Amino acid sequence: MNINIDGLNIEYTEMGQGQEVLLLHGWGSSFDVYNGIMNTLKDRCRLIALNFPGCGNSDTMHSPWNLDDYCNFVIKFIKLLNLNNPILIGHSHGGRVILKLTASGMLNPPKIILLDSAGLIPKKSLKQKLRAKSFKAIKTVLSLPVVKNYSEDLLNKARRHYGSADYNAAPEVLRKTMVSLVNTDLRDILHQIKCPTLLIWGENDTATPLSDAKIIESKISDAGLCVIKGAGHYSFCEKPYQAHAILNSFI
Repeated sequence: MNINIDGLNIEYTEMGQGQEVLLLHGWGSSFDVYNGIMNTLKDRCRLIALNFPGCGNSDTMHSPWNLDDYCNFVIKFIKLLNLNNPILIGHSHGGRVILKLTASGMLNPPKIILLDSAGLIPKKSLKQKLRAKSFKAIKTVLSLPVVKNYSEDLLNKARRHYGSADYNAAPEVLRKTMVSLVNTDLRDILHQIKCPTLLIWGENDTATPLSDAKIIESKISDAGLCVIKGAGHYSFCEKPYQAHAILNSFI
C-alpha cells in the first residue's frame, strides 16, 4: 500500500485487528524486518509499518532531513491513516524517532517499545577520532578554491575510505541526513517520557551498545530493560522466540 505525504510516495503495510501498533524501522532497513513481530501480534493488534523516505519502495526526500523532520513525517502519517494513539515500536533509528516524539510531547502513546534503539551519541574510540580528524583535514584541503574544481573524485575516494558502510551506500541526501541524525543526542530530554517503556536489547549489540540501553532505562521513570543473550543489533530477528514472548507479555 502507498500514501502521499508532502509529495512523497510512501510505502506501508498493515495486518490484524485490535489495539493499534505503529512500527518504525531502522536506518537503511524496511518494514520487512517486522514480519515476525507482525505475524505474532496480528491476532489481537492492528499493526501498521511504514518505510521511511529512501527505504523500501518509498520515495527519497529532496533535501536532507533532521530528527524533527522525521517526527513531523510520522505525525502526518498517523493523521492520514486516522490512527488513534497507537503503541509505538521502533528499532534503531525508529527508536530514536519515538524517543524524540514522546520526550518532546509531540505524541503521548500508551506504551513504547525500543528495540536496540539509537538516540545517544556514541563514545568514539581513539581510532575513530583519528579517522574523523583525518577526513575533516582532507575535506578542508580539497574544498580550497585552488583545488576545488579538481577535487570531487578525491573527496569521494576519501568518503569511501573513512565512511561507514551505511554512509557510503547512501545517496548524498541520505548521507547528509545520516550525519545530522548521528550527531543528535537525546539523553537530556529522556526524563520527560512518562509512558511505560520496554527496552529489548542484544547483549552483543555493537551499533547501539547495551550501555546505551542502561542509560536510557535510567532516564525514563517507567522503563524496563530485557537483554537477549548472544544477540546483536537485530536482537528481535536473531532470537525471535525470546523477543516475541517479551512483546506478547508487555502488550
